[in-house]
Amino acid sequence: MIPPRRASATELARAIREGELTSRNVVEAHIQEIERVNPDLNALVADRFEPARLEADAADQAVAEGQDLPPFHGVPFTVKEAFALEGMPNTSGCVTRKHIVAEKDATAVARLRSAGAIPLGVSNLSELCMWMESYNEVYGRTSNPYDLTRIPGGSSGGEGALVGAGAIPFGLGSDIGGSIRMPAFFNGVFGHKPSGGLVPGTGQYPFPGTPVSCRFLTTGPLCRRAEDLYPLLKVLAGPDHQDPGCLDTLTLRDPSEVDVGSLQVLNIPTNGYSAPSRALAGAQTRVANHLRRLGAQVVTEKLPILRESFLIWSAAMSQENTESWATKMGNGAPINPVKELAKWARRKPDHTAIASLLAIAESATSRSPSFQRHFADKGRVLRDQLIDALGDHGVLLYPSFTRTAPKHRWPLVRQLLMQPDYQYTAILNILEFAVTQVPLGLDRYGLPLGVQVAAAPGNDHLTLAVALELQAAFGGWHPPASSQLG
Repeated sequence: MIPPRRASATELARAIREGELTSRNVVEAHIQEIERVNPDLNALVADRFEPARLEADAADQAVAEGQDLPPFHGVPFTVKEAFALEGMPNTSGCVTRKHIVAEKDATAVARLRSAGAIPLGVSNLSELCMWMESYNEVYGRTSNPYDLTRIPGGSSGGEGALVGAGAIPFGLGSDIGGSIRMPAFFNGVFGHKPSGGLVPGTGQYPFPGTPVSCRFLTTGPLCRRAEDLYPLLKVLAGPDHQDPGCLDTLTLRDPSEVDVGSLQVLNIPTNGYSAPSRALAGAQTRVANHLRRLGAQVVTEKLPILRESFLIWSAAMSQENTESWATKMGNGAPINPVKELAKWARRKPDHTAIASLLAIAESATSRSPSFQRHFADKGRVLRDQLIDALGDHGVLLYPSFTRTAPKHRWPLVRQLLMQPDYQYTAILNILEFAVTQVPLGLDRYGLPLGVQVAAAPGNDHLTLAVALELQAAFGGWHPPASSQLG
């Protein structure tokens, strides 16, 4: 088989079950790789290497005894620090939560551990999971393994960097505006935002308060190989009777039953507000042409309403908000964001600049309920329009972003210029669509390319099937040059 640091999680689990590899050796190989790359990346912020080694030894003992083994028996993974992992910090990158240590596992973490996977630690993120730079005043800044001067995305940026670097086969992330898909894109790996309500988010912080907002926020995997997505989602999916957004009516179907060549494909190359780069546009065109050659019916269209994606997403999020952003920043006691910005200007911040700006912006928009209603209604119109266009046998090709991974701090500049590039991912959250981020090789600068493949709610199997096909056609994850790290 291929080296453990290049293999899929399912292949590693098979090799462990059949005695080709030991869990201890697989875990040790990934610990060594994390120790090699993490000084450059600052992606893993707290480890549990010693307990993981003991758990790997126990996994090997279970193999030796011929016990019935779960699907990811003995395979290592990492967890976004916003999720509770027993005994690990659970600050969500916020200084007012620096004292918080998880007392029990979040639902998704518990399900992965029950499936035999072994957590190695928790990874960096943006403050309170609400920005595309994985930076905070608790742990500092995370970098991209393909170019350390660039961002790994956020808020699951630590997971993206670790998986992209080859330091872990898969990680657990969450996504309310692209927080799985942007890190997957920038780091050249696969990421899946499940249909709203398919996977419970119980045990992460912050956690929304309404059933609808719980479906906007989704929990899902980031993987270096597409074949891991469906087996991981089978472990993660299904109500836990604690997350009010989970839907009993949603079921996860098998992507192997999908004939990709018979799909209807809606190809939308731009939202009409900020166009993707020539390299990304070209990659998406190559995907559309490939699917067309397979027999899929590909239609390329523009959807004018998508120009307002950022306003639609913001309004929908505001309507479902039950606790102010300033209160979240204070861990229950509201902070003054203007004072926090002043601290930032004096280079003595307690919070990131973007967190304070978000609190100020939220205060302004909350005074305009008519604005919220107007654009939230537009979101419902868009959702109906796209569901009607896609049906139960269609997928949407949509840009992941406007460019490959940008330099550190550049996203803040774009936000201040009212050019929020994450609107390409965010709009799909409030539609509750299933979305798989698919890598498409590297550009001439060695940075990952990619595309989003989306489907109507409940049709996750369609996007997973397309991801498998595109991996076969375009090569999937391409590890970064070894000279970049270590």
